[in-house]
Amino acid sequence: MPKASVKRLIECNKEQLVDLVLDIENYPKFIPYCLDAKIYEKKEEKNLILIIADLTIGKGPFKATYKSDVRFNKDTDTIQVTNIEGPLKHLENKWVFLEKDNSTEISFDIDFEIENKFLNIVMSKSFQYGLDKIADSFQKRANDLFNNK
Repeated sequence: MPKASVKRLIECNKEQLVDLVLDIENYPKFIPYCLDAKIYEKKEEKNLILIIADLTIGKGPFKATYKSDVRFNKDTDTIQVTNIEGPLKHLENKWVFLEKDNSTEISFDIDFEIENKFLNIVMSKSFQYGLDKIADSFQKRANDLFNNK
């Protein structure tokens, strides 16, 4: 199964960065290969924000939509994402937000398996590069939104 991790220090406060990550419907504006995003349900329960959302990812003739369960825990400053349906056999990703001075350190870990074994092999070879590009996109988006002085 492809696995990858990335850690970044981004110049904005933790709440801004959490809001950016939970703003799933705007992902197509800044995430590479994210073609569409839709939130079906968003609710708050005690210390949790619970979201059910679709992401459509693709390039060229390849396109796939998967539905995810997104859970933000306000007590631990973490977001857990698991797949519900779509081309992924397995998906787990975790965001951890840690405020440091006037910045926020994010850690993002992802572990997934695609139903198609050939695609799993292809993705394993290039996934860290792709994850770095996604992290770059979040960092640039945060800088554009929160650091234009």
